[in-house]
Amino acid sequence: MTVRLLGTGYTTSQMTYDLRRLRFNGLIRRIEHTHTYVLTPDGQRLAIFYTKLNDRLLHPLLAADRPQAPPALRQALTTIDHYVDDYIARARLKTAA
Repeated sequence: MTVRLLGTGYTTSQMTYDLRRLRFNGLIRRIEHTHTYVLTPDGQRLAIFYTKLNDRLLHPLLAADRPQAPPALRQALTTIDHYVDDYIARARLKTAA
């Protein structure tokens, strides 16, 4: 069982399932006569897309409430929060505790 990278248990059956799904979706391919997998061109494009998404969008958004975030970004997220709160109030949905 691998624990180092994930911080939780990861069994061989979980790994087999994950590899099968990645292969089924055309993101990886197995090199014949080995236990080695490589990314397909689609897999590379997807990996690059998610890396850029993480670096350019998610990190700045998650850092928005920290002092070093630009004031315009903090204000934009505050505006989004107000709209979401207003939508919840109008839909009469209870907020999670």
